[in-house]
Amino acid sequence: MAVVPLHYRFDGPRHAPAVLLLAPPGVRWTLWEPQMPELTRVLRVLRVNHRGHGSSPAPPGDYRLDDLGADVLALLDECGLDRLSVVAAGLGGLLATWIAAARPERVRRLAYLAGAAVVPRTQPWAAIAARTRDSGMAGVADDVMRPWFTPAFAEDRPDVVTRLADDFARIDPAGFSGWCAAVAGADQRGLLDRVRAPALVVAAAHDPLLPPGHGRRLAAALPSARFASVTGAAHLVGIERADRVNELLMAHVAR
Repeated sequence: MAVVPLHYRFDGPRHAPAVLLLAPPGVRWTLWEPQMPELTRVLRVLRVNHRGHGSSPAPPGDYRLDDLGADVLALLDECGLDRLSVVAAGLGGLLATWIAAARPERVRRLAYLAGAAVVPRTQPWAAIAARTRDSGMAGVADDVMRPWFTPAFAEDRPDVVTRLADDFARIDPAGFSGWCAAVAGADQRGLLDRVRAPALVVAAAHDPLLPPGHGRRLAAALPSARFASVTGAAHLVGIERADRVNELLMAHVAR
């Protein structure tokens, strides 16, 4: 499959060290708004929208992580970024691992927010891909978004939930279903010993999608990693506990 030109933007000081932010499928780059004020003080922040998200095109058919990784590497080459840090949320962490293993010399530091090396086969991503192709984004919205926030946060901040739901509804079903096919049953344990960048693995204590055990195992398998658990948050921990996540990220990627 040909490389897709991804929708992207830069923020922060032009000559500062660069950091790439990778959202999970189903979420646009606006996921990272709670992190931007802190990160852009000292870093040049590159955000991308995956295939079918934002203005990024979405070729039809199933994708592979190799395809998605090639998209990102082509963008880094276009932007002249030879070395940078990578921060990824949720299943976007699979793409971060792919990049760090394929091009270890290009990744300075690595951070995962609710990451994993293995996607449980009990999570029906292949079925979600098929339903998306048949019924569109509305047909899978409840199942996909349910793990994102704790009930308390959803009740206190309905504006945030509504904004993300509106974003989800506007994603191209071809892009989302292709991504779901790429991550269904993914197992990256064989790649982890190729990763050279020091890593931070953050898990959310109340994440029903990727509970903290996934993060602990990921951190233990990486050659150099620190694990941190954050209380009071579900899967999108960078939104629900932005205070603690920002503290951890600044200590790691802004060093």
